[in-house]
Amino acid sequence: MNLDQLTDRVKSSPGNQKIFAVAHAVDKGIFTAALRAMEEGLGKFIFTGPEKELRELAEEAGLKEDSSLWGIRDTSDPVESAASAVKLIRDHEADILMKGMTSTSVLLKAVLNKETGLRGSGVLSHVAAFDLPDRESLLFLTDAAMNIAPDLKEKTEITANAVDTARKIGFSNPKVAVLAAVETVNPAMEATMHAAALTQMNRRGQIKGCTIDGPLAFDLAVSSEAATQKGIQSEVAGAADILVVPAIETGNALYKSLTIFGKGKVGGLITGAKVPIVLTSRADSSDSKLFSITLAAAAAE
Repeated sequence: MNLDQLTDRVKSSPGNQKIFAVAHAVDKGIFTAALRAMEEGLGKFIFTGPEKELRELAEEAGLKEDSSLWGIRDTSDPVESAASAVKLIRDHEADILMKGMTSTSVLLKAVLNKETGLRGSGVLSHVAAFDLPDRESLLFLTDAAMNIAPDLKEKTEITANAVDTARKIGFSNPKVAVLAAVETVNPAMEATMHAAALTQMNRRGQIKGCTIDGPLAFDLAVSSEAATQKGIQSEVAGAADILVVPAIETGNALYKSLTIFGKGKVGGLITGAKVPIVLTSRADSSDSKLFSITLAAAAAE
């Protein structure tokens, strides 16, 4: 499934449009992305923040005042906006949480509040999806933004979060490559030990709904030619849908390489909470924001 197919899938359910609760939407770019999403039938929006400022931004972006596709909840500051957006989810008035111009730490504090938040049963992790020019299907990457140096338990939950996201958007049995620098298990390289453990856990049914193999170097994970040249026989090698990185440095570098050198379109979510969480920033392009919105809408099904 590529980005166009994913978009068509979301648009094919117009009567079941998801509602996004946007925390502190005090940026014109957010309204511009939301307008594109509304025009394409990808969702509805409730913006939290100072009402007067939000209405001015909405007008600048071209949103129609009398539209049933969006609304505003008046809040005074980022903390109140984050709490209000989370409450909209808890009260079943919205389906997906989206970061506006509040900081990630403020938003996650509201999400992780034990009494009023949206805690899931495991860790929160970031899942990025790339639509690449020379690839027929989306490629997922985790975790490039949340968990710095996950241990095996955390990596197990990170993998499960990515698998859950991929399955929800249409990958019935995603292939997961656990990345390392080499293909052999080496006790001196923790990444290879984690990869081997995750592979065995999958084979024993502890991680379900996917096929896992590792350790695999990046080239073996995505290139069938490289796998053939090195004599690697695996269901995953050369055909990975999900890449699980050893630590955030690897994920960050790979994320940026796929967008800058690979010319990939990217969308991203925080997973592991009760609903998908869209993180955006001023630096994100309108296309990237729209991709993240589309991904979230599909993952919330």
